Amino acid sequence: MATISIFISSVQKELAEERRAVKAFVEGDALLRRYFTVFLFEDLPAADRRADEVYLDEVDRCAIYVGLFGNDYGYEDKDGVAPTEREFDRATLRAKPRLIFVKGTDDKVRHPKMRTLVRKAGDQLIRRRIGSVPDLTAALYASLVEYLEREGSLRTRPFDTSACPDATIADLSEEKLRWFLARARRERQFALAENTPPQEALTHLNLLERGMPTHAAVLLFGRQPQRFLLTSEVKCMHFHGTEIRKPIPSYHVYKGTVFDLVDQATDFVMSKITRAVGTRAQGPEAPVEYELPERAVAEAIVNAVAHRDYASNASVQVSLFSDRLEIWNPGELPPPLTMERLRVPHPSIPRNPLIADPLFLARYIEKAGTGTLDMIALFQEAGLPEPEFRQDGGMFVQTLWRQWLTAEVLAGLDLNERQRKGVLEVKARGRIGNTEYQRLTGAIKKTATRDLDDLVEKGVLEKSGTTGRGTHYVFARRGAGKGDIKGTKGTSPGSRPGRPDGDKKGTKGT
Repeated sequence: MATISIFISSVQKELAEERRAVKAFVEGDALLRRYFTVFLFEDLPAADRRADEVYLDEVDRCAIYVGLFGNDYGYEDKDGVAPTEREFDRATLRAKPRLIFVKGTDDKVRHPKMRTLVRKAGDQLIRRRIGSVPDLTAALYASLVEYLEREGSLRTRPFDTSACPDATIADLSEEKLRWFLARARRERQFALAENTPPQEALTHLNLLERGMPTHAAVLLFGRQPQRFLLTSEVKCMHFHGTEIRKPIPSYHVYKGTVFDLVDQATDFVMSKITRAVGTRAQGPEAPVEYELPERAVAEAIVNAVAHRDYASNASVQVSLFSDRLEIWNPGELPPPLTMERLRVPHPSIPRNPLIADPLFLARYIEKAGTGTLDMIALFQEAGLPEPEFRQDGGMFVQTLWRQWLTAEVLAGLDLNERQRKGVLEVKARGRIGNTEYQRLTGAIKKTATRDLDDLVEKGVLEKSGTTGRGTHYVFARRGAGKGDIKGTKGTSPGSRPGRPDGDKKGTKGT
């Protein structure tokens, strides 16, 4: 199948980030990359041809023209016309489908000729205002999918963009929509006011399909989303041990919009874990410090709700054990993402872009590929083992390790005074190196090495980093060491302690 070429037209210097983001988004999306390629002028090798000839030839060859209009007008030729306007006029002359995205809402700050170009485009077609890269990619996604459907290339729509069967506007809550508009305006300076008519707001958010609510609209603002999408609920369970066993001490099935689900599931977890309440020495309210970083818990849950496969018959499942929190959601990582890439800077590739966009506007997510990195950083700051990510069949699993080395457990270990100081240092700073251990305890290098090796043997610490100076020690996951710690039951890092949706004895399936 021949791919469809998209020509990106803009002032290169001003909108360099947006140009690259569009190319990365199209190439990274599982659907779009099957149909489209993106042409960027800066990707061309040097050639013995005039630049204006090259870019106008590419406009002729492309199937879709995408215009990104900002504040600058750009370099002007001898006739006083910039390449961006030349490209727009050429696409108009050749009757190319034109998608125009205007960055920002204040036209007064634009170059006079750019203001004229924006008005010219507006007189000919519908243009969209964008405020950020996530705004751009969400709007572009909807436009490209619409193009594919109109051309007959796409016979089935992505789940969140397709109309929800039997749902009508009356099945959406105006109160929930107004809450969202107020929050989006407060958190992200969203363009629409709280009292915007529902039809207008939903149209602006690309949540209507021929006047009918999409699946995304129902999941975001439905009065009873689970009436139409039964498995969009979230199941939360609390176990006192490290395995899934009946009877389940605490089990709640939460229903509601995606915003409700994230809030309810986060509250469930935070209400079950330990917390320490400080004094009012530093302010009128006593500070509260939870055993697990609340922001990381919320991030993991919103990841599961935002990126799950809503066509699956499985639900998101949140399981709190004595040593860890596990969050399961149906679906797999979209290429080119891998488990390893989640631990380094990576692009945001939402499975459900029309759900992700309102979550971003309400500041539930950032859509910048930073979610897993933020979780890792928060756990490092808290002195906890880093979160783990894995694929288990058709389920994506996030494991957040609790601090199982309580005072009671430590008291039962045969630790010397130096080792106790070292453990407290790891609790405070998240890690310790051999040199730091020597400085902290006054031990020589040989003694420090012996102490640290003993802590590893007992399953208290584990080595991390490269050999030599890069080696440091962090808290081990429960039972990860060779030792048999009193009062603990081991689940090694590579083990699978129990699949929430499986048929394992003593489990409750979805």
